[in-house]
Amino acid sequence: MFDVEASTALSETQKRRVVARSGPVLRAVSQDERSQARNRELAVERLVDKLRAALAVPRKRVATTPTKAAREKRLEAKRRRAATKRRRRPPADE
Repeated sequence: MFDVEASTALSETQKRRVVARSGPVLRAVSQDERSQARNRELAVERLVDKLRAALAVPRKRVATTPTKAAREKRLEAKRRRAATKRRRRPPADE
């Protein structure tokens, strides 16, 4: 168990980020192994993983625009598809 708000290892901004994502207390439990010492090691590893994931800052998405070639390729594909559908129609009565 790790009390985020009482931690001296984290800065205030890090504490706010962890509390917002994971809550004020992080817990990790392990009952995978028969050894208590090994279970404790696994629990500490899981706790570190949770803390690291909560502290990760997501990267900003950079908006991009399609290239001219990509736009032309998309429009040409639309024209081909429209022509295919047009040819499937029954002939118009005149």
